[in-house]
Amino acid sequence: MQVELVRIDDAFHFQANGMSGVPVDIDAAENIGGHNAGSRPMELLLMGLGGCTAIDVILIMKKQRQVIEDLKISVSGEREKIEGTEMTPFRKINIHFQFKGNIVEEKAKKAIELSMEKYCSATAQFSASAEITHTFEIEPVLV
Repeated sequence: MQVELVRIDDAFHFQANGMSGVPVDIDAAENIGGHNAGSRPMELLLMGLGGCTAIDVILIMKKQRQVIEDLKISVSGEREKIEGTEMTPFRKINIHFQFKGNIVEEKAKKAIELSMEKYCSATAQFSASAEITHTFEIEPVLV
């Protein structure tokens, strides 16, 4: 896998492209000279984790014959400064799944656990350095 970043302005705005060819804008905060023209790199890490597990969970739940009417995922991360550096990696991450549909709770739980423990490569990437937890809720569809 390879990505390419091309600088767009004389500050921190980049356009990134991966194998899909879909551009992603990346920028820094305005308080350090960015123009707020894209996501921050650390935000993209959480987005990648959320996207990775979302794809897994949807695929697993389709195999379980669960119909997801809607799915929203919120990923929150707590960062901690490494002593002697300016680095602040994520140390705690929570992924919250909000399902809408007539979904069996145990099947949703199993799908999330399978993603977290067996399928999601982004989870594997973070798990050595951050505690990853997950929660979920199901809003039933009234018929």
